[in-house]
Amino acid sequence: MSVVHYFWILLLLPVAGAGMCALLRAPRAVLTVLIGLAVLEAAVGVFLVSGVFSGAPDSAAWGWFYLDALSAYHLAILLLVYLLSTVYAAGYFRHELAEGLLSPRQIRRFGILWCGALSAMALVIISNNIGAMWIGMEATTLMTAFLICVHRTAASLEAMWKYLLMCSVGVACAFMGTLLAVAAARGLPISGSDVMLWTQMRAAAAQMNLPLLKLAFLFLLVGYGAKAGLAPMHNWLPDAHSQAPAPVSALFSGFMLNTAFYCILRYVAIVEVATGGSGWSLRLLQLFGLISILVATAFILFQKDVKRLLAYCSVEHLGIISLGVGLGGFGVFAALFHVFNHAIAKTLAFFSAGRIGQIYGTHAIANIRGTLRAHPVWGIGLLGSFLALIGVAPFALFMSELQIIFAAMDGRAYVALALFLAGAGVIFMGMLKHAMAMAWGEPEHPTPTPAAGVADMILVAGSLLILLAAGLWMPAWYRDLLLRAAHIVEGKL
Repeated sequence: MSVVHYFWILLLLPVAGAGMCALLRAPRAVLTVLIGLAVLEAAVGVFLVSGVFSGAPDSAAWGWFYLDALSAYHLAILLLVYLLSTVYAAGYFRHELAEGLLSPRQIRRFGILWCGALSAMALVIISNNIGAMWIGMEATTLMTAFLICVHRTAASLEAMWKYLLMCSVGVACAFMGTLLAVAAARGLPISGSDVMLWTQMRAAAAQMNLPLLKLAFLFLLVGYGAKAGLAPMHNWLPDAHSQAPAPVSALFSGFMLNTAFYCILRYVAIVEVATGGSGWSLRLLQLFGLISILVATAFILFQKDVKRLLAYCSVEHLGIISLGVGLGGFGVFAALFHVFNHAIAKTLAFFSAGRIGQIYGTHAIANIRGTLRAHPVWGIGLLGSFLALIGVAPFALFMSELQIIFAAMDGRAYVALALFLAGAGVIFMGMLKHAMAMAWGEPEHPTPTPAAGVADMILVAGSLLILLAAGLWMPAWYRDLLLRAAHIVEGKL
Protein backbone atom coordinates (compact mmCIF):
# COMPACT_ATOMS: atom_id res chain seq x y z
CA MET A 1 0.00 0.00 0.00
CA SER A 2 1.44 3.39 -0.99
CA VAL A 3 1.94 6.32 1.37
CA VAL A 4 -0.92 8.27 -0.20
CA HIS A 5 -3.36 5.57 0.90
CA TYR A 6 -2.23 5.91 4.50
CA PHE A 7 -2.81 9.67 4.35
CA TRP A 8 -6.37 9.09 3.15
CA ILE A 9 -6.95 6.38 5.75
CA LEU A 10 -5.79 8.79 8.45
CA LEU A 11 -8.45 11.29 7.38
CA LEU A 12 -11.31 8.99 6.43
CA LEU A 13 -11.11 6.41 9.21
CA PRO A 14 -12.56 8.90 11.74
CA VAL A 15 -15.33 9.72 9.25
CA ALA A 16 -16.23 6.03 9.12
CA GLY A 17 -16.08 5.94 12.92
CA ALA A 18 -18.50 8.87 13.11
CA GLY A 19 -20.91 7.00 10.84
CA MET A 20 -20.77 3.92 13.06
CA CYS A 21 -21.41 6.01 16.16
CA ALA A 22 -24.48 7.51 14.48
CA LEU A 23 -25.91 4.04 13.77
CA LEU A 24 -25.19 2.39 17.11
CA ARG A 25 -27.77 2.58 19.87
CA ALA A 26 -25.90 1.13 22.86
CA PRO A 27 -23.65 3.73 24.57
CA ARG A 28 -21.06 1.11 25.52
CA ALA A 29 -20.83 0.03 21.88
CA VAL A 30 -20.17 3.67 20.88
CA LEU A 31 -17.38 3.98 23.45
CA THR A 32 -15.88 0.67 22.30
CA VAL A 33 -15.88 1.86 18.68
CA LEU A 34 -14.10 5.05 19.73
CA ILE A 35 -11.33 3.08 21.44
CA GLY A 36 -10.94 0.81 18.41
CA LEU A 37 -10.77 3.85 16.12
CA ALA A 38 -8.12 5.50 18.28
CA VAL A 39 -5.98 2.36 18.22
CA LEU A 40 -6.29 2.01 14.43
CA GLU A 41 -5.47 5.70 13.91
CA ALA A 42 -2.42 5.32 16.13
CA ALA A 43 -1.26 2.34 14.04
CA VAL A 44 -1.63 4.30 10.80
CA GLY A 45 0.14 7.24 12.40
CA VAL A 46 3.03 5.06 13.55
CA PHE A 47 3.58 3.93 9.95
CA LEU A 48 3.55 7.48 8.58
CA VAL A 49 5.57 9.05 11.37
CA SER A 50 8.21 6.32 11.54
CA GLY A 51 9.04 6.86 7.88
CA VAL A 52 9.72 10.55 8.49
CA PHE A 53 11.62 9.89 11.71
CA SER A 54 14.08 7.70 9.86
CA GLY A 55 14.19 9.38 6.46
CA ALA A 56 13.00 12.16 4.18
CA PRO A 57 9.62 13.94 4.26
CA ASP A 58 6.60 12.19 2.74
CA SER A 59 4.44 13.91 0.13
CA ALA A 60 1.31 12.70 -1.65
CA ALA A 61 -1.83 13.77 -3.54
CA TRP A 62 -0.04 16.22 -5.87
CA GLY A 63 1.81 17.70 -2.93
CA TRP A 64 -1.32 18.55 -0.93
CA PHE A 65 -0.33 16.12 1.83
CA TYR A 66 3.08 16.66 3.35
CA LEU A 67 4.75 15.19 6.40
CA ASP A 68 8.15 16.46 7.50
CA ALA A 69 9.84 16.41 10.91
CA LEU A 70 7.70 19.29 12.24
CA SER A 71 4.35 17.88 11.16
CA ALA A 72 5.28 14.28 12.02
CA TYR A 73 6.21 15.36 15.53
CA HIS A 74 2.86 17.11 16.02
CA LEU A 75 0.96 14.20 14.46
CA ALA A 76 2.58 11.78 16.91
CA ILE A 77 1.55 13.98 19.85
CA LEU A 78 -2.00 14.30 18.47
CA LEU A 79 -2.50 10.55 18.16
CA LEU A 80 -1.01 9.84 21.59
CA VAL A 81 -3.18 12.44 23.34
CA TYR A 82 -6.25 11.30 21.39
CA LEU A 83 -5.67 7.64 22.29
CA LEU A 84 -5.19 8.42 25.98
CA SER A 85 -8.23 10.73 26.03
CA THR A 86 -10.43 8.16 24.30
CA VAL A 87 -9.51 5.41 26.76
CA TYR A 88 -10.16 7.82 29.61
CA ALA A 89 -13.48 8.97 28.09
CA ALA A 90 -14.80 5.40 28.09
CA GLY A 91 -14.46 5.14 31.87
CA TYR A 92 -15.48 8.74 32.51
CA PHE A 93 -18.74 8.50 30.58
CA ARG A 94 -19.63 5.06 31.94
CA HIS A 95 -19.77 6.71 35.34
CA GLU A 96 -21.94 9.51 33.91
CA LEU A 97 -24.28 6.96 32.35
CA ALA A 98 -24.53 4.98 35.57
CA GLU A 99 -25.46 8.16 37.46
CA GLY A 100 -28.08 9.07 34.86
CA LEU A 101 -26.25 12.27 33.92
CA LEU A 102 -26.07 11.41 30.22
CA SER A 103 -28.41 9.77 27.73
CA PRO A 104 -27.50 7.32 24.94
CA ARG A 105 -28.30 10.06 22.42
CA GLN A 106 -25.77 12.39 24.03
CA ILE A 107 -23.11 9.66 23.92
CA ARG A 108 -23.79 9.11 20.20
CA ARG A 109 -23.46 12.83 19.54
CA PHE A 110 -20.23 12.90 21.50
CA GLY A 111 -18.86 9.97 19.46
CA ILE A 112 -19.69 11.65 16.14
CA LEU A 113 -18.10 14.96 17.12
CA TRP A 114 -15.11 13.25 18.77
CA CYS A 115 -14.33 11.44 15.51
CA GLY A 116 -14.87 14.60 13.46
CA ALA A 117 -12.49 16.57 15.66
CA LEU A 118 -9.74 13.99 15.07
CA SER A 119 -10.17 14.13 11.30
CA ALA A 120 -10.12 17.93 11.30
CA MET A 121 -6.97 18.20 13.43
CA ALA A 122 -5.21 15.55 11.35
CA LEU A 123 -6.06 17.54 8.20
CA VAL A 124 -4.41 20.63 9.69
CA ILE A 125 -1.23 18.73 10.51
CA ILE A 126 -0.73 16.89 7.20
CA SER A 127 -1.85 19.70 4.85
CA ASN A 128 0.79 21.24 2.64
CA ASN A 129 -1.86 23.51 1.12
CA ILE A 130 -2.33 26.52 3.41
CA GLY A 131 -5.97 26.83 2.30
CA ALA A 132 -6.70 23.25 3.31
CA MET A 133 -4.88 23.88 6.58
CA TRP A 134 -7.21 26.82 7.26
CA ILE A 135 -10.26 24.70 6.37
CA GLY A 136 -9.11 22.05 8.84
CA MET A 137 -8.75 24.64 11.58
CA GLU A 138 -12.22 26.03 10.88
CA ALA A 139 -13.58 22.48 11.02
CA THR A 140 -12.01 21.95 14.45
CA THR A 141 -13.95 24.99 15.68
CA LEU A 142 -17.25 23.59 14.45
CA MET A 143 -16.62 20.07 15.73
CA THR A 144 -15.24 20.94 19.14
CA ALA A 145 -17.73 23.72 19.94
CA PHE A 146 -20.57 21.28 20.49
CA LEU A 147 -18.34 19.01 22.57
CA ILE A 148 -18.26 21.78 25.18
CA CYS A 149 -21.97 21.41 25.87
CA VAL A 150 -22.27 17.62 26.02
CA HIS A 151 -24.00 18.43 29.31
CA ARG A 152 -26.55 21.03 28.30
CA THR A 153 -26.62 23.72 30.96
CA ALA A 154 -26.92 27.49 30.74
CA ALA A 155 -23.24 27.85 31.62
CA SER A 156 -22.05 25.29 29.03
CA LEU A 157 -24.17 26.86 26.28
CA GLU A 158 -22.79 30.29 27.14
CA ALA A 159 -19.24 28.90 27.04
CA MET A 160 -19.94 27.27 23.66
CA TRP A 161 -21.23 30.49 22.11
CA LYS A 162 -18.31 32.45 23.52
CA TYR A 163 -15.94 29.90 22.04
CA LEU A 164 -17.70 30.00 18.67
CA LEU A 165 -17.74 33.78 18.57
CA MET A 166 -14.13 34.42 19.57
CA CYS A 167 -12.61 31.55 17.61
CA SER A 168 -14.68 32.36 14.52
CA VAL A 169 -13.38 35.93 14.61
CA GLY A 170 -9.89 34.52 15.04
CA VAL A 171 -10.27 32.07 12.17
CA ALA A 172 -11.65 34.93 10.02
CA CYS A 173 -8.46 36.88 10.76
CA ALA A 174 -6.46 33.79 9.83
CA PHE A 175 -8.42 33.57 6.56
CA MET A 176 -7.50 37.17 5.75
CA GLY A 177 -3.88 36.37 6.58
CA THR A 178 -4.00 33.33 4.28
CA LEU A 179 -5.30 35.45 1.41
CA LEU A 180 -2.61 38.08 2.01
CA ALA A 181 0.08 35.37 2.10
CA VAL A 182 -1.11 34.07 -1.27
CA ALA A 183 -1.20 37.63 -2.62
CA ALA A 184 2.39 38.10 -1.45
CA ALA A 185 3.36 35.09 -3.61
CA ARG A 186 1.65 36.37 -6.75
CA GLY A 187 4.01 37.06 -9.62
CA LEU A 188 6.34 34.24 -8.64
CA PRO A 189 7.02 31.47 -11.16
CA ILE A 190 4.56 29.12 -9.45
CA SER A 191 1.73 27.69 -11.51
CA GLY A 192 -1.96 27.45 -10.59
CA SER A 193 -2.96 26.29 -7.14
CA ASP A 194 0.66 25.38 -6.35
CA VAL A 195 1.00 28.96 -5.13
CA MET A 196 -0.86 27.81 -1.98
CA LEU A 197 1.55 24.96 -1.23
CA TRP A 198 3.72 25.65 1.80
CA THR A 199 6.73 23.93 0.23
CA GLN A 200 6.50 26.17 -2.85
CA MET A 201 6.08 29.33 -0.76
CA ARG A 202 8.98 28.34 1.47
CA ALA A 203 11.23 27.73 -1.55
CA ALA A 204 10.37 31.13 -3.07
CA ALA A 205 10.06 33.07 0.20
CA ALA A 206 12.99 35.37 -0.60
CA GLN A 207 11.14 36.68 -3.69
CA MET A 208 7.77 37.25 -2.00
CA ASN A 209 6.25 40.70 -1.47
CA LEU A 210 7.66 41.49 1.97
CA PRO A 211 5.19 44.20 3.17
CA LEU A 212 2.23 41.99 2.22
CA LEU A 213 3.83 38.97 3.86
CA LYS A 214 4.43 40.85 7.12
CA LEU A 215 0.83 42.07 7.14
CA ALA A 216 -0.31 38.51 6.49
CA PHE A 217 1.72 37.24 9.45
CA LEU A 218 0.13 39.80 11.77
CA PHE A 219 -3.35 38.60 10.78
CA LEU A 220 -2.27 34.96 11.09
CA LEU A 221 -0.68 35.48 14.49
CA VAL A 222 -3.81 37.14 15.88
CA GLY A 223 -6.15 34.66 14.17
CA TYR A 224 -4.47 31.39 14.97
CA GLY A 225 -3.25 32.85 18.27
CA ALA A 226 -6.86 33.27 19.38
CA LYS A 227 -7.45 29.57 18.77
CA ALA A 228 -4.16 28.71 20.50
CA GLY A 229 -5.19 30.61 23.62
CA LEU A 230 -2.45 33.25 23.48
CA ALA A 231 -3.28 36.36 25.51
CA PRO A 232 -4.99 38.73 25.04
CA MET A 233 -7.13 36.54 22.70
CA HIS A 234 -7.56 33.83 25.34
CA ASN A 235 -10.90 34.82 26.92
CA TRP A 236 -12.84 31.81 25.62
CA LEU A 237 -10.43 29.31 27.15
CA PRO A 238 -11.33 29.37 30.88
CA ASP A 239 -15.08 29.14 30.22
CA ALA A 240 -14.71 26.33 27.68
CA HIS A 241 -12.40 24.27 29.91
CA SER A 242 -14.53 24.71 33.01
CA GLN A 243 -17.74 23.60 31.27
CA ALA A 244 -16.51 20.89 28.90
CA PRO A 245 -16.32 17.25 30.06
CA ALA A 246 -12.84 16.29 31.26
CA PRO A 247 -11.91 14.24 28.12
CA VAL A 248 -12.78 17.24 25.94
CA SER A 249 -10.77 19.62 28.13
CA ALA A 250 -7.83 17.20 27.92
CA LEU A 251 -7.96 17.12 24.11
CA PHE A 252 -8.38 20.91 23.95
CA SER A 253 -5.40 21.67 26.13
CA GLY A 254 -3.35 18.60 25.30
CA PHE A 255 -3.42 19.15 21.56
CA MET A 256 -5.99 21.47 19.95
CA LEU A 257 -4.14 24.55 21.20
CA ASN A 258 -0.93 23.08 19.76
CA THR A 259 -2.67 22.58 16.42
CA ALA A 260 -3.39 26.30 16.13
CA PHE A 261 0.14 27.20 17.21
CA TYR A 262 1.51 24.73 14.67
CA CYS A 263 -0.13 26.83 11.94
CA ILE A 264 1.77 29.88 13.19
CA LEU A 265 5.04 27.93 13.17
CA ARG A 266 4.56 27.09 9.49
CA TYR A 267 4.46 30.78 8.59
CA VAL A 268 7.41 31.67 10.83
CA ALA A 269 9.65 29.67 8.51
CA ILE A 270 8.44 31.61 5.46
CA VAL A 271 8.75 35.03 7.11
CA GLU A 272 12.22 34.32 8.48
CA VAL A 273 13.51 33.32 5.05
CA ALA A 274 11.81 36.33 3.41
CA THR A 275 13.34 38.76 5.92
CA GLY A 276 16.79 37.20 5.71
CA GLY A 277 16.64 35.81 9.23
CA SER A 278 16.02 39.23 10.80
CA GLY A 279 13.97 37.76 13.64
CA TRP A 280 10.98 40.02 12.94
CA SER A 281 8.40 37.27 13.44
CA LEU A 282 10.33 35.87 16.41
CA ARG A 283 10.14 39.18 18.27
CA LEU A 284 6.37 39.21 17.85
CA LEU A 285 6.13 35.69 19.25
CA GLN A 286 8.35 36.67 22.15
CA LEU A 287 6.04 39.61 22.92
CA PHE A 288 2.84 37.54 22.80
CA GLY A 289 4.52 34.83 24.86
CA LEU A 290 5.43 37.24 27.64
CA ILE A 291 1.96 38.80 27.63
CA SER A 292 0.41 35.34 27.96
CA ILE A 293 2.68 34.39 30.87
CA LEU A 294 1.96 37.61 32.76
CA VAL A 295 -1.81 37.48 32.14
CA ALA A 296 -1.91 33.87 33.32
CA THR A 297 0.08 34.83 36.42
CA ALA A 298 -2.45 37.51 37.34
CA PHE A 299 -5.46 35.19 36.99
CA ILE A 300 -4.09 31.89 38.31
CA LEU A 301 -3.70 33.29 41.83
CA PHE A 302 -7.42 34.01 42.17
CA GLN A 303 -9.00 30.92 40.65
CA LYS A 304 -11.45 28.92 42.74
CA ASP A 305 -12.27 26.20 40.16
CA VAL A 306 -9.61 23.59 39.45
CA LYS A 307 -10.48 23.34 35.73
CA ARG A 308 -10.39 27.12 35.27
CA LEU A 309 -7.04 27.08 37.05
CA LEU A 310 -5.75 24.52 34.55
CA ALA A 311 -7.14 26.61 31.69
CA TYR A 312 -5.07 29.62 32.73
CA CYS A 313 -2.16 27.24 33.16
CA SER A 314 -2.60 26.44 29.45
CA VAL A 315 -2.37 30.15 28.66
CA GLU A 316 0.88 30.26 30.61
CA HIS A 317 2.42 27.26 28.91
CA LEU A 318 1.43 28.35 25.40
CA GLY A 319 3.09 31.61 26.34
CA ILE A 320 6.24 29.72 27.37
CA ILE A 321 6.22 27.87 24.04
CA SER A 322 5.75 31.15 22.14
CA LEU A 323 8.55 32.77 24.16
CA GLY A 324 10.88 29.86 23.43
CA VAL A 325 10.26 30.08 19.69
CA GLY A 326 10.64 33.87 19.87
CA LEU A 327 14.10 33.50 21.42
CA GLY A 328 15.25 31.62 18.32
CA GLY A 329 18.11 29.15 18.09
CA PHE A 330 18.17 26.72 20.99
CA GLY A 331 14.93 28.29 22.24
CA VAL A 332 13.01 26.79 19.30
CA PHE A 333 14.33 23.33 20.18
CA ALA A 334 13.31 23.83 23.82
CA ALA A 335 9.87 25.14 22.84
CA LEU A 336 9.13 22.09 20.69
CA PHE A 337 10.27 19.86 23.54
CA HIS A 338 7.90 21.78 25.81
CA VAL A 339 5.01 21.16 23.40
CA PHE A 340 5.19 17.42 24.10
CA ASN A 341 5.84 17.81 27.82
CA HIS A 342 2.92 20.18 28.33
CA ALA A 343 0.59 17.99 26.25
CA ILE A 344 1.18 14.94 28.46
CA ALA A 345 1.13 16.83 31.76
CA LYS A 346 -2.03 18.79 30.98
CA THR A 347 -3.81 15.71 29.65
CA LEU A 348 -3.12 13.92 32.93
CA ALA A 349 -4.14 17.01 34.91
CA PHE A 350 -7.57 17.19 33.26
CA PHE A 351 -8.04 13.43 33.57
CA SER A 352 -7.37 13.67 37.30
CA ALA A 353 -9.45 16.82 37.82
CA GLY A 354 -12.37 15.22 35.97
CA ARG A 355 -12.42 12.02 38.03
CA ILE A 356 -11.80 13.89 41.30
CA GLY A 357 -14.69 16.17 40.33
CA GLN A 358 -16.94 13.16 39.88
CA ILE A 359 -15.89 11.73 43.24
CA TYR A 360 -16.37 14.98 45.16
CA GLY A 361 -19.28 16.27 43.10
CA THR A 362 -17.55 19.61 42.54
CA HIS A 363 -14.56 21.29 40.89
CA ALA A 364 -14.34 23.97 43.57
CA ILE A 365 -10.79 23.96 44.92
CA ALA A 366 -11.93 24.84 48.45
CA ASN A 367 -14.14 21.74 48.59
CA ILE A 368 -11.55 19.28 47.27
CA ARG A 369 -9.44 18.07 50.16
CA GLY A 370 -7.61 14.85 51.01
CA THR A 371 -7.56 13.47 47.45
CA LEU A 372 -4.69 11.10 48.25
CA ARG A 373 -6.96 9.35 50.74
CA ALA A 374 -10.24 9.68 48.85
CA HIS A 375 -8.80 8.13 45.71
CA PRO A 376 -5.04 7.38 45.82
CA VAL A 377 -4.69 6.76 42.06
CA TRP A 378 -6.30 9.97 40.80
CA GLY A 379 -5.03 11.86 43.85
CA ILE A 380 -1.48 10.96 42.80
CA GLY A 381 -2.36 11.90 39.22
CA LEU A 382 -3.60 15.34 40.25
CA LEU A 383 -0.66 16.05 42.55
CA GLY A 384 1.90 14.68 40.10
CA SER A 385 0.50 16.66 37.15
CA PHE A 386 0.49 19.88 39.19
CA LEU A 387 4.11 19.31 40.22
CA ALA A 388 5.06 18.65 36.61
CA LEU A 389 3.23 21.74 35.34
CA ILE A 390 4.95 24.09 37.77
CA GLY A 391 8.34 22.74 36.72
CA VAL A 392 9.45 20.58 39.63
CA ALA A 393 12.56 18.52 38.86
CA PRO A 394 13.09 15.95 37.45
CA PHE A 395 9.86 16.18 35.42
CA ALA A 396 10.31 16.96 31.72
CA LEU A 397 8.77 20.43 31.97
CA PHE A 398 11.57 21.44 34.32
CA MET A 399 14.09 20.49 31.64
CA SER A 400 12.35 22.30 28.78
CA GLU A 401 11.85 25.45 30.87
CA LEU A 402 15.49 25.30 31.96
CA GLN A 403 16.51 25.08 28.31
CA ILE A 404 14.40 28.17 27.53
CA ILE A 405 16.20 29.99 30.35
CA PHE A 406 19.56 29.01 28.82
CA ALA A 407 18.33 30.22 25.42
CA ALA A 408 17.33 33.60 26.91
CA MET A 409 20.71 33.96 28.60
CA ASP A 410 22.52 32.96 25.43
CA GLY A 411 20.54 35.54 23.43
CA ARG A 412 20.99 38.19 26.15
CA ALA A 413 17.22 38.60 26.41
CA TYR A 414 17.51 39.59 30.03
CA VAL A 415 14.24 41.53 30.26
CA ALA A 416 12.30 38.60 28.81
CA LEU A 417 14.14 36.24 31.16
CA ALA A 418 13.32 38.37 34.21
CA LEU A 419 9.61 38.57 33.30
CA PHE A 420 9.47 34.84 32.61
CA LEU A 421 11.13 33.94 35.91
CA ALA A 422 8.91 36.35 37.85
CA GLY A 423 5.73 34.95 36.32
CA ALA A 424 6.84 31.34 36.68
CA GLY A 425 7.87 31.92 40.30
CA VAL A 426 4.50 33.39 41.30
CA ILE A 427 2.62 30.61 39.49
CA PHE A 428 4.86 28.01 41.17
CA MET A 429 3.90 29.23 44.63
CA GLY A 430 0.21 29.67 43.83
CA MET A 431 -0.31 26.28 42.21
CA LEU A 432 1.82 24.46 44.79
CA LYS A 433 -0.38 25.87 47.54
CA HIS A 434 -3.52 24.58 45.81
CA ALA A 435 -1.91 21.20 45.06
CA MET A 436 -0.89 20.61 48.67
CA ALA A 437 -4.28 21.65 50.05
CA MET A 438 -6.16 19.35 47.66
CA ALA A 439 -3.80 16.42 48.26
CA TRP A 440 -3.41 16.51 52.06
CA GLY A 441 -6.16 18.78 53.39
CA GLU A 442 -8.90 17.48 55.63
CA PRO A 443 -12.17 16.92 53.73
CA GLU A 444 -15.29 18.47 55.27
CA HIS A 445 -17.43 15.55 54.15
CA PRO A 446 -15.54 12.26 53.70
CA THR A 447 -16.20 10.69 50.33
CA PRO A 448 -16.36 6.96 49.56
CA THR A 449 -13.29 5.62 47.79
CA PRO A 450 -14.25 4.08 44.42
CA ALA A 451 -12.14 1.19 43.25
CA ALA A 452 -9.42 2.11 40.77
CA GLY A 453 -9.62 0.27 37.47
CA VAL A 454 -6.66 -1.10 35.55
CA ALA A 455 -7.12 1.60 32.89
CA ASP A 456 -7.01 4.30 35.60
CA MET A 457 -3.73 3.03 36.97
CA ILE A 458 -2.18 2.67 33.52
CA LEU A 459 -3.20 6.20 32.51
CA VAL A 460 -1.80 7.78 35.67
CA ALA A 461 1.35 5.67 36.00
CA GLY A 462 2.08 5.74 32.25
CA SER A 463 1.74 9.52 31.99
CA LEU A 464 3.93 10.16 35.03
CA LEU A 465 6.56 7.71 33.79
CA ILE A 466 6.65 9.46 30.41
CA LEU A 467 7.13 12.85 32.11
CA LEU A 468 9.89 11.48 34.34
CA ALA A 469 11.65 9.56 31.56
CA ALA A 470 11.60 12.57 29.22
CA GLY A 471 13.06 14.71 31.99
CA LEU A 472 15.91 12.31 32.69
CA TRP A 473 16.82 10.98 29.25
CA MET A 474 16.53 12.15 25.66
CA PRO A 475 17.24 9.43 23.07
CA ALA A 476 19.43 10.39 20.12
CA TRP A 477 16.61 9.86 17.60
CA TYR A 478 14.32 12.17 19.58
CA ARG A 479 16.98 14.87 19.82
CA ASP A 480 17.65 14.61 16.08
CA LEU A 481 13.93 14.88 15.33
CA LEU A 482 13.57 17.99 17.48
CA LEU A 483 16.62 19.55 15.82
CA ARG A 484 15.19 18.91 12.36
CA ALA A 485 11.81 20.33 13.37
CA ALA A 486 13.48 23.39 14.93
CA HIS A 487 15.49 24.02 11.76
CA ILE A 488 12.24 23.90 9.74
CA VAL A 489 10.68 26.56 11.98
CA GLU A 490 13.77 28.77 11.65
CA GLY A 491 13.72 28.39 7.88
CA LYS A 492 16.98 26.45 7.71
CA LEU A 493 15.46 23.34 6.09
